[in-house]
Amino acid sequence: MRVLTLVLALLIGLPVWAGERAVAPGQGTLANAIAGADPGDVLLLSRGRYQGAVVIDRPLTLTGGAGAIIDGMGDGTVVTVDAADVTIRGLTVTGSGLDSQALDAGIKILKKADRAVIENNRVLGNLHGIDVHGGRDAQVRGNTIEGTRDRRMNDRGNGIYVWNSPGTLVEGNTVRWGRDGIFSNTSRKGTYRNNLFRDLRFAVHYMYTNDSEVSGNVSIGNHLGYAIMFSNNVVLKNNLSLSDISHGVMLNFANNADVSGNLVRGGADRCTFIYNAHKNLIYDNRFEGCNIGIHFTAGSERNILTGNAFLGNRTQVKYVGTRDIEWSFEGRGNYWSDHSSFDLGGDGIADSAFRPNGLMDHILWSQPAAALLTGAPAVQLIRWAQSSFPATLPGGVVDSAPLMVAPTVTVPPEYLAMEAEAIARRIESDIDDFDVNDLKSH
Repeated sequence: MRVLTLVLALLIGLPVWAGERAVAPGQGTLANAIAGADPGDVLLLSRGRYQGAVVIDRPLTLTGGAGAIIDGMGDGTVVTVDAADVTIRGLTVTGSGLDSQALDAGIKILKKADRAVIENNRVLGNLHGIDVHGGRDAQVRGNTIEGTRDRRMNDRGNGIYVWNSPGTLVEGNTVRWGRDGIFSNTSRKGTYRNNLFRDLRFAVHYMYTNDSEVSGNVSIGNHLGYAIMFSNNVVLKNNLSLSDISHGVMLNFANNADVSGNLVRGGADRCTFIYNAHKNLIYDNRFEGCNIGIHFTAGSERNILTGNAFLGNRTQVKYVGTRDIEWSFEGRGNYWSDHSSFDLGGDGIADSAFRPNGLMDHILWSQPAAALLTGAPAVQLIRWAQSSFPATLPGGVVDSAPLMVAPTVTVPPEYLAMEAEAIARRIESDIDDFDVNDLKSH
């Protein structure tokens, strides 16, 4: 009898008229349809423009075919999700306000609006694209997000903003223009994978985001690829940074990260910048064609670097210290394109250790004016002496087991044309828009 009573109670709780409801375009028609809908209804938006911001305050699905446009008319957030189990699919969302204090957005998911699904939409010309602002276990998949271009980069909004929203999945989106592709702040247990980011400040920007994954993403022509800041236990793997301007990967006060299988190439000032970051495992990455392959500073300790490739960087490693730091692990070091050595044993490990920096490098970094003496006979004598008498070398990076073969990371052909376009568009006016090293701008 108790089981029968429970089943009847559940049936009574279900909406009687839940089903599909067609909604015609026009001013206020969508808001009226939401107000008259039952939980679980599917609202079908036909081709046309739906004017005015809306709030979804019950479990609903909004879906439509090509040409169904929700337009906020420049006032506030266009679609606010204020209930759990809401799905928005296949729509164009545009016309948010531009109030940075209010965090105006195309789509905003509020606290307790858990399990929202935002997929296959076009979110165009809003301040922030999709703002996951407190809702748990949101899924943001397959959307095309294009931000504003008529403001300074730091004054634009983010493509996807995740704040205090554990369990968020951001997958398969394309984000262009605006400020950051994904800005994740004060969150945890997120998965951000297989997204494409172009023409942004940062592709992925982490602040206080722990126990999460950034994988399989592609950053092309952004100021900075992947900035992991003040965050712990982050997996950063199998990402591409192609022709990003300042840094490919940044670890800033980031600890216990797993950084592997990433490719950074094409003219960045630093392929990788590691600042006050500890106990990170950095392996099987490829750092290629940057001014500095890896810049290590601010007391970063107990990091393991093994299996990486440093190819054709103007300076492979920038590190100033008084003691030796070993960059090999369990008999496996890294590949250095400027290391001339042999492998008589045939085990894939070079017969001699490698030091990427010498005494003159330390002098030049601390006294830039000394660069005028680079070609002087005395400088060449110092370099020869260090190569002939290793005891004269200062403290610094030592790779005791350099690799003879570089690990490879393949770039899919569809991204090569985008990379070439980014290189062609790199002009001084773009680069001067902001200073990536100014931490106050973060």
